[in-house]
Amino acid sequence: MPRPTAAQLSYGSATVVFSTVAMLLLSRTETGVGVAVIVLAALVLGVLVAVTVPMPKAARAALEDRTAASVPTARVPQPRVRTSRTGAERVSEPSLRR
Repeated sequence: MPRPTAAQLSYGSATVVFSTVAMLLLSRTETGVGVAVIVLAALVLGVLVAVTVPMPKAARAALEDRTAASVPTARVPQPRVRTSRTGAERVSEPSLRR
């Protein structure tokens, strides 16, 4: 699982804080059990918000590459690309300089 981004952490944290305050004000609970239930519900809501925040394209592409690499597929031969030439090959080519 990839690490959470800054946006995911901030949206999740803000959701936990604001939903806890809102639920405590709306419910007017004074018991410890009521407060614990509200805090637990706010934490679950914050995790859900953090998970559903879209990932950046680069992180999404890296995640897709990792999952694709773990699935065995048929190997397709790749064309060979020559990166350097020998001195004899360079001499036989026409020069662009005059």
